[in-house]
Amino acid sequence: MRLAVVLGSDREGRFGSVVGRWLLDRLRERDDFAVEVVDLAETRLPTSISYDPAPPVREVLDTVTPKLAGADAFLVLTPEYNHSFPASVKNLIDWHFVEWQAKPVGFVSYGGMSGGLRAVEHLRTVFAELHAVTVRDTVSLHHAGGLFEPGGELREPTGPEAAVKRLLDQLAWWGRALREAREARPYAA
Repeated sequence: MRLAVVLGSDREGRFGSVVGRWLLDRLRERDDFAVEVVDLAETRLPTSISYDPAPPVREVLDTVTPKLAGADAFLVLTPEYNHSFPASVKNLIDWHFVEWQAKPVGFVSYGGMSGGLRAVEHLRTVFAELHAVTVRDTVSLHHAGGLFEPGGELREPTGPEAAVKRLLDQLAWWGRALREAREARPYAA
């Protein structure tokens, strides 16, 4: 199963790197996913859409678009900014359309009191518009800064590790089911 993992924060000094390392370590423990990372701190998409992208825009898209197009499923790691998701995630989404269609999207979120759940709820409506299927269960890390040791390991891993296993199991199921459906007949958008 080809899984594109979107690391959504592009802020300097982001905490998302800590959560991202933890998440990618969990994915390395599984043999059912081939992971492609789309790190939005390293992928500078332009901030406005043009119907005739200039060559530098095309070069960035030529590296990102194949990762999304080739994915059977997506996992979005997002912080919560101002009760929603970051502009970098919206920008990635808006530069693509058919790449998301008839594919499952799972979410790992982090933040303060809400653990990024408001960002996830906003993302669900955006992905529904793109004909993607969002997985119900999420991993939500509340007050994330206090959950991790300085070396990046969780202080109390039991709950989050069970949640990420459940999420990845569901994402794998949906990924296989929708891939088989797309192979049997083209998706009618």
